[in-house]
Amino acid sequence: MKTKALILVLLTVFISAMMIQAQDQIHKKTSEVINCKVKEVGLDEIKYQLPEPNDDIIYSISKDKISRVVLENGQEIIFKDNFSDPENYIDNKKNAIKVDFLSPLTGNTTFAYERSIKPGRSFEVTLGIIGLGIDPGEVNPAGFFTKGGIKFIKSPDFYMRGMRYAHVLKGGYVKPEIAIGYFSQDDYYDSYYSSGTTRETIISGALFLNIGKQWIIDNAFLMDIYFGFGYGFSDGSYYEAYYYGYFIGDGSFPIAFQAGLKIGGLFK
Repeated sequence: MKTKALILVLLTVFISAMMIQAQDQIHKKTSEVINCKVKEVGLDEIKYQLPEPNDDIIYSISKDKISRVVLENGQEIIFKDNFSDPENYIDNKKNAIKVDFLSPLTGNTTFAYERSIKPGRSFEVTLGIIGLGIDPGEVNPAGFFTKGGIKFIKSPDFYMRGMRYAHVLKGGYVKPEIAIGYFSQDDYYDSYYSSGTTRETIISGALFLNIGKQWIIDNAFLMDIYFGFGYGFSDGSYYEAYYYGYFIGDGSFPIAFQAGLKIGGLFK
């Protein structure tokens, strides 16, 4: 009798273990696991039953609280935030070429390239060709500056089902950015003994926090308005505030700022 009772207990434990293993599992974002029987996967929630005997109650849980569901046959369902799911933006052109619209009026021509990394995030690099533009001071500048930064595009303060970015590159943003410049230009001097022209070389750099907004039109054309402020430096031989790509104060107050209007086109 004892042997039969032991076999019966072991068989019960084995069957219970097999039943638990065969259950569906809902994995919450808090790492909690719900062993259950999934009854329905809806647009916003999942409905399930707990394995207690005679429990006919149907429970539901929001999909926002779930990371994945593992069904008893081994199939795994991964849940993504609809707002940040890249598949929702598959038709968006994620690359852009821009030009600073007013830069030729200030002695340089500036180009930029932007690429989406993921919804809400992109990187942008800029190249400015100094001397390719109007030279109002007639100092014959020649050189370049380059900038690089990451855009953090603002998301809504609240979320409802079906919401997403109108375009993956569209919206208000904050962009930390680093800039480096190098150029030379004529320096006129006139003293009691002599006068003439020398060529001076200027090296500069800046760290900016930019705030801006970008509009996308028909997934083809864009307009980007921005303003940035931060810290700047130069090699000390140049006493003007304008460094073609940005403005920098003197050594006693090394604040830097920039602003611009970029227009451009998008491509895949």
